[in-house]
Amino acid sequence: QVQLVESGGGFVQPGGSLRLSCAASGIIFRLHNMGWYRQAPGKQRELVAAITSVSSTNYADSVKGRFTISRDNAKNTVYLQMNSLKPEDTAVYYCNARLKPWAEYWGQGTQVTVSS
Repeated sequence: QVQLVESGGGFVQPGGSLRLSCAASGIIFRLHNMGWYRQAPGKQRELVAAITSVSSTNYADSVKGRFTISRDNAKNTVYLQMNSLKPEDTAVYYCNARLKPWAEYWGQGTQVTVSS
């Protein structure tokens, strides 16, 4: 059974940092493209960062230079290092695994709140 479990969310002040983790099971992790999405209340879910099976990356313009996505295939885990956090980063962050556009999986989400 496919399972993606996010962790590492929490409360942080503006300018602070968090590292999110997503542990995957039930998939051949190394073959999947992985992504982090986020959804704030009343807003559409958006792609934050993605990393392919060969570790190429891309980021939303709003997080470039602040967030870093990485993966550890030996641990079946993808990470999102978030630095210089802003209140507008507040959202539920979701892990996504995709082998093909019609074959993707989602985690349950982890809350990130950036507030003073």
